[in-house]
Amino acid sequence: MRKLIVVLFLTLISQTSFAQLFSKEKILNNENFDKDRFSYGYFLGFNNYGFDFEYEDGKDEPQIQVEKGIGFSVGLLGNMRINDYFDLRFEPGLYITNRDLTFPEEYFTDLGYTYDDSDLKREVKSTYIHLPLIVKFSSKRINNFKPFITGGVSMSLNLNSNENNTQDNHNGQFRMTKNTYYYEFGFGIDLYLQYFKFTPSIRGVFALNDELVRDDPNEGPSPWTDNIASMKSQGLFINFTFQ
Repeated sequence: MRKLIVVLFLTLISQTSFAQLFSKEKILNNENFDKDRFSYGYFLGFNNYGFDFEYEDGKDEPQIQVEKGIGFSVGLLGNMRINDYFDLRFEPGLYITNRDLTFPEEYFTDLGYTYDDSDLKREVKSTYIHLPLIVKFSSKRINNFKPFITGGVSMSLNLNSNENNTQDNHNGQFRMTKNTYYYEFGFGIDLYLQYFKFTPSIRGVFALNDELVRDDPNEGPSPWTDNIASMKSQGLFINFTFQ
């Protein structure tokens, strides 16, 4: 995912440089838009969450298969201008996503666990309240657009975590921690239109803490959680911001 973000960023920069060299000077829309100390807006977008697993048996190859789904995002934007190149942003949002986990049959047979097809899969539905604090570094404005990169930290509250559920995978309940902490970075471009500023952006988010709530050891060995050393979310956000 990190390599994909770097490639997309370099593509954006090359296209911006090309436009700067070969386009004529245009009439500036909203010429004084970025001079306000504070500005506000909202965003709509899509998200694609997955998991990064580390295993207790030390094997590096993927064992648990993750089927990712495309989710929906909506939120607000508060922007504080620091100077012509730096801004501080707070972007609280609601992120809805879904992931399906498929566990290897060996996890069950090695423990002598009697299982059926439903035991091999877990559907992980998540509704996150995502709270990022972002630093935005922008280039000089070029006609009616301005590329930028972002980086920051964030936390989220998972409303579907099941963290406090007394039932676990033995009863069909996959549990995650309620709070997750991330670092994130991305890039985008501000487009100055006649009546507002439109900003498409791409961002990668990477969890810092283990999100797995392990099954109750009093229920016996767990083929779902015993071999997981850590489980951390990774996500790709594509947002469209209006200011």
